[in-house]
Amino acid sequence: MAQRVTRQNVQSDRWEYERPFWDRGLQCVAGVDEVGRGPLAGPVVAVAVILPQDFDGTGITDSKLLSAAQRIDLYPNICEKALSWGVGLVDAAGIDSQNILQASYTAMRLALDELPVKAEAVLVDGKFRIPNLDIPQRAIVDGDELCLSIGAASIIAKEIRDRIMEDYDRQFPEYGFVRHKGYATPEHRAALSRLGPSPIHRKSFTPVRNWQQNRLDI
Repeated sequence: MAQRVTRQNVQSDRWEYERPFWDRGLQCVAGVDEVGRGPLAGPVVAVAVILPQDFDGTGITDSKLLSAAQRIDLYPNICEKALSWGVGLVDAAGIDSQNILQASYTAMRLALDELPVKAEAVLVDGKFRIPNLDIPQRAIVDGDELCLSIGAASIIAKEIRDRIMEDYDRQFPEYGFVRHKGYATPEHRAALSRLGPSPIHRKSFTPVRNWQQNRLDI
């Protein structure tokens, strides 16, 4: 289980969560975060990032607190300066077969597996550790805001998922994915009600499942 942490010392030491692992001789510490648990459509995307100890973390925070322009500006610098980063993705069918929590863990493990330089320890956003890892890890509530490595992972994950949803918008323009990225906005719900689910909708999620059930009842 994660311990609740405060923001008191975040500005004085942006590496306070990585540093204990470095002091133990574990130099490759990966921050891990996922994006896309809540949407009705599209994949869940996880990213693992290992930052160098001299990385300039100016502007890095939870991707949800940044504008699209800020994320776009930060994204290439993180990718270029990171010692290693990897992406894991589970699509809608995989989410339906596993459930969204397990799919998120799967995506995180895939992201760690994709790291060219392998992690020696992991910092993960949220209350719980990633199951079935054989390296040290710590879960941090609000880690994407408090921990530099997790914040960097959240920015890359958000940018990659947004770009995936923009690609899907070109395939299925009638749903408006470019605007809502698959989240359950009124526009998206109206399109789902009118058109039914697309191939990238999560059939196990309640609004999509309800549409299918109502059609079966006709």
